[in-house]
Amino acid sequence: MERVRLDSPHGQSATEVLAALNVSFASGLSDHEAEQRLSVYGANAIGSRQKVGLISVLVHQFQSLVVALLAVAAAVAFYFREWEQGGAIVGVLILNTAIGFVTEIKAVRSIEAIRALGSRSARVLRGGHTRLIPAERLVPGDIVLLDAGDVISADLRLVEAADLDADESTLTGESVRVSKSVAPVEVSARVADRTSMLFRGTNITRGSGTGVVVATGMDTELGHISRLVAEAEPEASPLEQKLALLSGQLVWLTLALTALIGGIGLLQGKDAFLMVEAAIALAVAAIPEGLPIVATLALARGMWRMARKNALIERLSAVETLGATTVILTDKTGTLTENRMTVRRIWLLSGELRLGKIGFELADGSAPVRPDTVFQLECLFKVAVLCNNATLGHVPAEDSGDPMELALLRAGRLAGFDRRGLLSESPEIREHAFDTVRKMMATVHRRGDGYLFAIKGAPESVLAGAVCIAGEDREVALDETTRLEWLARVASLGANGLRVLAFAKRTRPRSGDPAFEALTFLGLVGLEDPPRADVPDAIAACNAAGIRVIMITGDHSVTAHSIARLVGLGGESPRIVEGHKLISVDGKISEQFLQNDIFARVSPTEKLNLVRSYQAAGEIVAVTGDGVNDAPALRQADIGVAMGLRGTDVAREAAAMILLDDAFPTIVEAIRNGRVIFGNIRRFATYLLSCNLGEVSIVGIAMVSGLPLPLLPLQILFLNLVTDVFPAFALAMGEGESDILKRPPRDPKEPILGRAQWLAIVLYGSTLTAATFGALALARLGLGLDERATVTVTFLTLAFGQLWHVFNMHHPSSRLILNEISRNPWIWAALALCAGILLTATYVPSLSFMLHLVAPDIRMWGIVFAMSVAPLLAGPIVRRLVRRYEPGM
Repeated sequence: MERVRLDSPHGQSATEVLAALNVSFASGLSDHEAEQRLSVYGANAIGSRQKVGLISVLVHQFQSLVVALLAVAAAVAFYFREWEQGGAIVGVLILNTAIGFVTEIKAVRSIEAIRALGSRSARVLRGGHTRLIPAERLVPGDIVLLDAGDVISADLRLVEAADLDADESTLTGESVRVSKSVAPVEVSARVADRTSMLFRGTNITRGSGTGVVVATGMDTELGHISRLVAEAEPEASPLEQKLALLSGQLVWLTLALTALIGGIGLLQGKDAFLMVEAAIALAVAAIPEGLPIVATLALARGMWRMARKNALIERLSAVETLGATTVILTDKTGTLTENRMTVRRIWLLSGELRLGKIGFELADGSAPVRPDTVFQLECLFKVAVLCNNATLGHVPAEDSGDPMELALLRAGRLAGFDRRGLLSESPEIREHAFDTVRKMMATVHRRGDGYLFAIKGAPESVLAGAVCIAGEDREVALDETTRLEWLARVASLGANGLRVLAFAKRTRPRSGDPAFEALTFLGLVGLEDPPRADVPDAIAACNAAGIRVIMITGDHSVTAHSIARLVGLGGESPRIVEGHKLISVDGKISEQFLQNDIFARVSPTEKLNLVRSYQAAGEIVAVTGDGVNDAPALRQADIGVAMGLRGTDVAREAAAMILLDDAFPTIVEAIRNGRVIFGNIRRFATYLLSCNLGEVSIVGIAMVSGLPLPLLPLQILFLNLVTDVFPAFALAMGEGESDILKRPPRDPKEPILGRAQWLAIVLYGSTLTAATFGALALARLGLGLDERATVTVTFLTLAFGQLWHVFNMHHPSSRLILNEISRNPWIWAALALCAGILLTATYVPSLSFMLHLVAPDIRMWGIVFAMSVAPLLAGPIVRRLVRRYEPGM
């Protein structure tokens, strides 16, 4: 059997599709035919990302040049039987690996818990009998039976449809339910307009029907989107790129210094073993072992902080990436809006009303609602509540039915009408279901000796069937002029982004009389999915932070434009363009379109191309989304942000961050958090590298000048893990400046350490070097101490000098004493801990013996404290020199 590929089944009749698939609508496929087709088409499954294993997470921790160089240093130490030094370096590697592994696996397992998928079944006709089979075994040609509440498991061409509505928002982005029919549509119709089809991943909200499977697995529309997701691989985050660049620079610098100084030593005829020991010391001194540890912990703390604020981070670096964001491409439904239809405006014969916070009021608020208006309002909402198939639960989560019908029930309840009470007075006899031709529905109710026909539908259709308008005590004839006036009101409501329904009634002696003739028109109701109350402030914060917020939606232009104005997106006149008008070359959108504020009626491919185009223009792009249609763009973005409450599994799987409360302002908080983290990383990187430069200079100068090594490799490693790491971690815990969201985004190409930071590193490192050599000279020449005592003074001077040096890391505009560093409780805790560890290492015999230290006397402590404070005293001079070179520092 060969595969049958149907071209545009939505544009063919149901009979033609059944014939092309060679299946009987009455009996369906036989079991033998189904098995044959299963072997040809394969399982009805869509590939997903493999589960991340422990081994892959562990291996990822070693993919670093810094780790590789330290591993080489450890191997060299072991080769020359320097067991203590080699073991210490290995200990650093294990510590760094453990921290990175624990934090990354925590994020991985959290995201996998959210991704848990449930299996589904489908009711099919096989051999003339109805059967329930696993959805994975559906094949093209299967006849599928459909009811309200079913989730569609394959792409279907409808053969029968009875009052059938589907929710396709996860696929198309449109919030309004789609009415389905068996009538073919234009071959060129977009997915959102193919009313003769049902698509995998969508669900039926009302009615019943029967469809024939035309595509399964990766051949479905959902499969095509999944393929786009697979092709949309995100680049490394800005922070990952910057850390990799910095690590590479440090590795090559270390190799160059080691080769240069080692070569000089060999030319001077020094012992090869001593040169190896010095090379290890240089390698350990040059590389800030604490940098990956502190960076990982800083990012992890950002991740956990965001988790407490309902944002789940999959990749640690995603927190910082948000801090570099320059453009947010957001969907509309449920992200900027509440995803809850609400009645906003009502037009009656007596005038226009609006639904306020406490009830109905005149649209201009000029006067209370008159009694005649109250009567007309009651007539309209009696019909709106009766002509309705939705159900209100005790809590919103229990509501069921079409969103617009639920909104009508809520407004009707506010007007004093409960559906159950009205039905007890006027029992429903029958329903004339809505169809796409008539564009109206009606319910028939017994009332006294006659029957009430309650009608709602498209305004054009209802007005066409109406002959009069209901007033307080009489009915006013509806002539052509009046009809045109009402159509103008419909256009006015629509221009404000409202979806408009019209209502009418008819009273007849028989229930079988025509339902849609000689109607009495009652009025219009305008509904909208209102913007979330917290979104305008969030968008204003983005604007203040220099971040563009752009709406991308599958919804109509008018609705999108209205919501944009309400939330302040794009100002008073947001620029808008529809997806089919976008001009692209090789998947890149023409730059002229990128200045728009709104992209409406956008397909998944167009959304993906927009993301790529903004990235090609040098933007750091964050994308929000919740539907299947958003997944490719979420995956391609620098950071994809999915909604956790209403987001689909596909969207959550493609994203780097999940908003557990679906709140757009959480993104703004994440942006702030990301900026703080980058600033902290820059701060502690400056601190670590200036400390390490001091160590390198001390060792290098001693080697070149022929002096004994003033610091041993094990001592340097001890300093790097104590006086470096703990203060650096305290710096990483800073809360940042209050005005950080009032600054424009930094240049995405800006390195972690720019020219100003490198100049500061050199100057601070020089002060540490000078102070340490000063202490060495005083100890050796002034006090005449032996080599071990001199090394002890040198070691303690550098250690306490680095601790004092942490107070140099405040912002240049901050006060000298009372600033963000001195107010940080983590700093004081880190200093106390480091001081305690240093005293322990000095006075505990086993530790002091391992580190080649002696217990210092009062004279030695005097030199240590006098010289170690010098870098702190020189700090203001260094900052002044840096600002002179870089005014913005």
